[in-house]
Amino acid sequence: MQLGEALHRLASPAGRQDPYPAYAALRAHGPVVQLWPGGYAATGYDAIKALLREPRLAARGLPGGAAAGLIADSVLKADGPDHARIRRLTANAFSPRGSERLEETVTAHATALADRLAGLGRDGEPVDLMAEFAYPLTIRIIGSLLGVPADEHRRLRELAQRTTVVLEPLRPAGPAPEADRAARELEAYIGELIRLRRAAPEPDLITALVRAHDGDDAELSARELVANLVFLLLAGFESSANLLGNGLAALLDHPDLADRLRAEPGLADRYVEEVTRFDAPLQLTSRWAPETIEIDGLGTIARGSQLLILLGAGNHDPARFPVPDRFDPFRDAAPALSFGAGAHYCLGAALARLEARVALPLLLDRLPAMRRAGTATRRDRLTFRGWDNLPVTTGS
Repeated sequence: MQLGEALHRLASPAGRQDPYPAYAALRAHGPVVQLWPGGYAATGYDAIKALLREPRLAARGLPGGAAAGLIADSVLKADGPDHARIRRLTANAFSPRGSERLEETVTAHATALADRLAGLGRDGEPVDLMAEFAYPLTIRIIGSLLGVPADEHRRLRELAQRTTVVLEPLRPAGPAPEADRAARELEAYIGELIRLRRAAPEPDLITALVRAHDGDDAELSARELVANLVFLLLAGFESSANLLGNGLAALLDHPDLADRLRAEPGLADRYVEEVTRFDAPLQLTSRWAPETIEIDGLGTIARGSQLLILLGAGNHDPARFPVPDRFDPFRDAAPALSFGAGAHYCLGAALARLEARVALPLLLDRLPAMRRAGTATRRDRLTFRGWDNLPVTTGS
C-alpha cells in the first residue's frame, strides 16, 4: 500500500473502525514517515518511545476554538515547568497508591452494576455493556473523586465525549461548533462547582485545587483551575471507559481466555496489560517541534513540524510483539505504549488499570453465561478508541 493510500485509509471511517492494517502499511515505509510537508507519523515502537521522551518536543500546539483552547490550557498540553507544577497538584489522587485506595469503592460500584445487568437481562433481552456498565462505572468513580453530584454524571459524560472530538487530528479542517458548545457548557458547570466549593468545602479534588488557586502562593491561575478540572474529568472517564469496553469485547471474543480469568482472577493484571496493547483505549497523541531539532536515529525534524505519535501502531509493531494481532495475555513482551511515556505519561493510567483489574473478573464471575448479542458499534473515533454500544445476553 502506498503511503498516501495508507494515510487516506487511516483518515476514513473504515480506518477509524479498524486502524491496524493502515498502521502496518505506514510502518512498512519506516518507523517515522513524512505524511505531508511539516507532518510526520511515528509507527515503530522504539521511535515512539524515543519521541515521547524527547524534552525538546512540545505537547502544546496552536489551539483554535473553545474546546481546543480549554484542553490546551490543561496539564495535557502544558510543557516544561508549567507541566511539572500542575501535575504535582493533581498527581496524588491519580497515583497508583491513590488509585489503590479506591479499590473498595470500585468493587462496590462494579458489583451493583453487574447485579443490575443481570436483572435487566433476566428475560433474555440484550443489554448494552457500555451504557449499563462501562460508562456508569467510570463516570461514578471520577465523579466521586472530583466531587460531582451523582445526578449530573450522565450529562457530564455526554459533554466530555462531545468535547474530545477536537483531539482527532485527521478530522475535517475547520470549526467544531458542537465540541465548542460542549466545552463552554463544561467550563460554566465547573465554574459553578468551584463557586460552591469556595462557600462550602468538601473532601474532594475540586476543593483541593480551589485551595491551590486561592492560597497565598496561588499555584494555579483561574484559567488553569477550570481547564484542569475539566481535563481531569476527561482523563478519568474517556480512557477508563474505553479500556473496560475494549477488554470486555476481547474477552467475549475469546471465551477460553474469559473462562481462565473467571477461574483465576489473580491473572487480571496480565489481562489488563494485554488489552491496553491489543486494542489501546488511546491510539495516538501529538507533538510539535518549536525549533529544528536533530534526534538520534530519526534525523532532522524541522521547526513547526507536527508529529502524530501512533501509540496503537507501536503496540502492534511485530519487532516488539510477535504475532501482534493475537490477543494473548500470557505473552512476554515490552510494556505497551498505550498511556504514553516520559513526562506526559497519562495521569489517569493507574485509575483506568484499577477499574479494569477489578471489573473484568468481577463481571465474568457474576455473569458466567454472558455472550455477544446482535451487532456492536464502534465510536467513530481514532484517538479515543472504544465502543458506542456492546450488546450482550446475560443468560440470567
